[in-house]
Amino acid sequence: PRWASINRGVLICDECCSIHRGLGRHSSQVRHLTHTPWPASQLQMVQTLYNNGANSIWEHSLLDPSSIMSGKRKANPQDRVHPNKTEFIRAKYQMLAFVHRMPCREDDSVTAKDLSKQLHSSVRTGNLETCLRLLSLGAQANFFHPEKGNTPLHVAAKAGQLLQAELLTVYGADPGAPDSSGNTPVDYARQAGHQDLADRLVEIQYELTDRLAFYLCGRKPDHRNGQHFIIPQIADSTLDLTELAKAAKKKLQSLSNHQFEELAMDVYDEVDRRETDAVWLATQNHSTLVTETTVVPFLPVNPEYSSTRNQGRQKLARFNAHEFATLVIDILTDAKRRQQGNSPDVKDNVELILKDIGSRLGSESQEPEQPDYDSVASDEDAEREPGSGKDERTKSSESSDLSDSPITMQEFMEVKNALNASEAKIQQLLKVNCHLSEELRHMQSKGSRVEGKGSTSESDYDNTPNHAEQDDSRPSVPRTGVRLGEGAIPESGDFESETDSVLPSTEDVISKTEQITKNIQELLRAAQENKQESFVPCSERIHLAVTEMATLFPKRPSSEMVRGSLRLLTSSASRLQDKQFPELPNNKEIATKSFLDSVSHLPSFFDCLGSRVFAPIKADINGNITKIRAVHDSDPAKYETLQMILEAEKVTYGSEWPKAGATLALMWLKRGLRFIQIMLQSLADGERDENNPNHIRVNITKAYDGALKRYHGWVVQKVFK
Repeated sequence: PRWASINRGVLICDECCSIHRGLGRHSSQVRHLTHTPWPASQLQMVQTLYNNGANSIWEHSLLDPSSIMSGKRKANPQDRVHPNKTEFIRAKYQMLAFVHRMPCREDDSVTAKDLSKQLHSSVRTGNLETCLRLLSLGAQANFFHPEKGNTPLHVAAKAGQLLQAELLTVYGADPGAPDSSGNTPVDYARQAGHQDLADRLVEIQYELTDRLAFYLCGRKPDHRNGQHFIIPQIADSTLDLTELAKAAKKKLQSLSNHQFEELAMDVYDEVDRRETDAVWLATQNHSTLVTETTVVPFLPVNPEYSSTRNQGRQKLARFNAHEFATLVIDILTDAKRRQQGNSPDVKDNVELILKDIGSRLGSESQEPEQPDYDSVASDEDAEREPGSGKDERTKSSESSDLSDSPITMQEFMEVKNALNASEAKIQQLLKVNCHLSEELRHMQSKGSRVEGKGSTSESDYDNTPNHAEQDDSRPSVPRTGVRLGEGAIPESGDFESETDSVLPSTEDVISKTEQITKNIQELLRAAQENKQESFVPCSERIHLAVTEMATLFPKRPSSEMVRGSLRLLTSSASRLQDKQFPELPNNKEIATKSFLDSVSHLPSFFDCLGSRVFAPIKADINGNITKIRAVHDSDPAKYETLQMILEAEKVTYGSEWPKAGATLALMWLKRGLRFIQIMLQSLADGERDENNPNHIRVNITKAYDGALKRYHGWVVQKVFK
């Protein structure tokens, strides 16, 4: 093995490293054993874990004899990198599918607290494997022990356990965290006479700025002699102190400490990606061992971050060397200022040369609902040529050098905020639609209870719910206005004049509900049969059925549950009617841009389902949309329609087609859309688990079996199950 995964404590070969790099640093922190500078104690920590069998932690269930009977097995060295090894490594290190699971998981917070207390006790010893096992189960490296008044890193520092300190800090332990008396782990180490450990903890405190400085100039500060920062200078006298530069500097300085820390961490991850990419390319130039290498053209998605932050992180890859160096120097300068507590100096000027970004963001600001990068590329595109990523980065750099329209940090942040606001609105609307079916089902099942409600006086739809009815209330929903035309249920402001508690009969409600459901199913069938001429009539019938349902109820029902359900029902019907259904041209070709505009909103659908099990499907759909968009944007005229993409790639890829490029992305995107379609159809048909009627496991399983299962290996199938 020539590579190591620091946080997993394992050594890996080139093939496995090519997959680890695509997982992201939040899953696996890879580093070359010889071509990358290592802190001696950190390398010793990794080697100790490896020699003590840390790999068994991540393969615990595979070592169980029963796993052989169930068909579970490790990937073999002879297996193809894609999909066999890729699926196995993702399941092992990203999904943690094979780690030991605690027998009782009813209360994760209690379990994590118990594990963290065990970690607090274990770090005083030299048993690294035990601590890594606890961390893999969910123990918190920064856990503050309520009785002891300190963290595991304090304990390790006092005991002189250098390797334990290395492991804890890799998992996020803070060397500057105070105990109940205000002493840090650095203070503990010095008081106990462990000077080398104290010095190392100080280095870890400045790891981010040290790494950024080393990336630019190959030098690190001398912390032992009190030098904590190095601010490199760009040897380019053409950087004028312009008003744009001053504005960019001022904007960066105005960020809160938390915002600045997030930006600095994102730049740190990008530095790691670029350095690792350089080592990877240097070590693979003359290698014939790896034939299915993958390129990591931008930072992989971290599911713990918002999509807006992930998009911003991935756009860092567009910075050419000069632009990125300027940004790094800017961050180093402001980090030093903040650490020393100095006020901003308006005379300091930094020009963030965002040339290529500027031109692209200009168009994005007009269409904020179409992010360029929303997720990493799909795992299924393993046949991608190794040099393609490098060519794309070179092309991006060249186009950036030719641009002469820099934008300020303020403009950059304004566009990001606009993207964030747009995405929030989209997700809000999707969540409303997801609640619609459940609200209808709830109204049907609770109709008899609603009929018997009293006439307690309440205000209109938009007021606070009656606390006496909290047990029956549904999750809160956005207060959207209702637009149904004359004779329909009016806006909430029109209800102030009267209160009416006379509700329709259960039979009437059920009858109208069935009519709405029937019309929705007709629209779905029309879509399945590609009867576009039926789309508008179907949506109008749905709108009419909802209007008739709304007129059954009094203008001011006393139940908050009824008011909320009616609000959801009517507003969703209005949005459906407003939706346009453009017809295909005579040649039946689908415009690529229109197609991407439509499908870009779909991944957020999975956020409504409340489970991380959908993360791989969402990421896959996002990644495939990204790849299709990248092909289209490279030459919009050449790839104006989806059919033009298929025809062009058939010539480009030859025998590899259709399992390559945007064609493969379209195939997988179609499968993802099929998954959504089957699940919604199953919900509309009323299929459910009789023992757990509120669960959608039956619907999801049916959709997965019908749309995706046959394309996945046993590892992913097991994880999804």
